[in-house]
Amino acid sequence: MRNYLGIEIGGTKLQIILGSDDARILERFRFVIDPVEGAKGIRKQIKDALSNIKLHSVGGIGIGFGGPVDHKTGTVFTSHQVAGWKNFSIQDWLEELTGIPVWVENDANVAALGEALYGAGKNYSQVFYVTLGSGVGAGFVMDKFIYHGNIQGEAEFGHIRLDKQGKTIESSCSGWAVDEKIRSYARVHPESLLAELTRGISSGEARVLAQAIKDDDKASMDILLQTIDDFSFGLSHAVHLLNPGTIILGGGLSLIGEPFRKLIEQKLPEYIMEVFRPGPAIQFSTLKEDAVPIGALALAIKKLPVA
Repeated sequence: MRNYLGIEIGGTKLQIILGSDDARILERFRFVIDPVEGAKGIRKQIKDALSNIKLHSVGGIGIGFGGPVDHKTGTVFTSHQVAGWKNFSIQDWLEELTGIPVWVENDANVAALGEALYGAGKNYSQVFYVTLGSGVGAGFVMDKFIYHGNIQGEAEFGHIRLDKQGKTIESSCSGWAVDEKIRSYARVHPESLLAELTRGISSGEARVLAQAIKDDDKASMDILLQTIDDFSFGLSHAVHLLNPGTIILGGGLSLIGEPFRKLIEQKLPEYIMEVFRPGPAIQFSTLKEDAVPIGALALAIKKLPVA
């Protein structure tokens, strides 16, 4: 049986998994990225992990990279979080290092592929995956293949404008945008539950939203409803253009849980044409933190010819 490697290169974490030809995880390596060390430090972490893997059993390597890439050449255009990646051919570097074929895609694309093949989207032909984390990313898989636009990217869902003044899905619905909404409210209302729950927290305030909503906090529900409204309006554009069978939600904000999913399911039909209603099935990612590395495995499995 042939094995594969799936690599996730993000802005804060690096994951490397050894997996089987059915994308079952056999071994895992996880590193915290040091922004001071930059891309050079990440490459060293990859080399260190590979020294502990029996590469003779590996047929192919897939990479999900947090930034725009040229999937045809395996060149990274840039990273918005980590310096040192500009116009770097990570495919050439890793193939020279290992002697193993390598394929590279944007991380949201491979997460979408992982969900489409092994996760919540495996029973659908058209899968639109959205991750709501520090930013907003998306990928579209059609008939089990990643949809590609022109070179430099596709499915840049976070950059969709919500008005002509420059408001985007990312500026309203990303994790950092919700953090700022909570911070702003807590500053004005220092005796509020949100102020109490976020006292001493300097980032990632959105993680308290689920608890505050469980406690029937009106301000928290108002923040969630406003975010859901903008997000659903943005999703309506994806539905009108692509009409996917399912929309899969990943990332930190999805951890709010069922209220988050249910509200999108209720709100989205208001913004889509009648013939498309009730709209795609709204689901949570079932691969969760493993969506990108398993998607990277899936990329290598699909690309490598059957032995």
